[in-house]
Amino acid sequence: MLPRSTATRKTRDASRGKIDGRSMEIQRLIGRSLRSVVDMTKLGERTIWIDCDVIQADGGTRTASITGAFVAMVEAMKWMKERRMIKEIPVTGFVSAISVGIVEGETMLDLCYHEDSRAQVDMNVVMTDKGEYIEVQGTGEESPFTASDLTKLLALAAEGCADLNKAQKAITGEI
Repeated sequence: MLPRSTATRKTRDASRGKIDGRSMEIQRLIGRSLRSVVDMTKLGERTIWIDCDVIQADGGTRTASITGAFVAMVEAMKWMKERRMIKEIPVTGFVSAISVGIVEGETMLDLCYHEDSRAQVDMNVVMTDKGEYIEVQGTGEESPFTASDLTKLLALAAEGCADLNKAQKAITGEI
């Protein structure tokens, strides 16, 4: 996250000389999410670095980073294909992520910081455009939640991810 992305200035990882635990966790989550929709054998011995700079950390930083990073990855692969570095774009599907939660008893999509800080249940969901789950991270912040709550949250997340996939396809085109 950039220094002024939060209410109080955040120190850059580079100026501390090490990556904080939160940043490391987010890096791993983004990497797992992107790798899940890439045929690594077609990419070959290549590494694609994607920087996710959070300009305003108002909730959903992980999920926004995953959704945006996917678009950046596809654009990088298009560039590689144009230069004949790869024969085809080795993406097997689109990936997006969104936060859902229960705030004051109401099921909500894409929580902002204020909603997230008051949520009884907070969840991040990463999905493919085929409706497959890549990762589900959910926590009963104040109390346990029911299977019915989980079902409602996952259905809402699926709707949100489908909308995000449409936006991604509008940017990248079909792959």
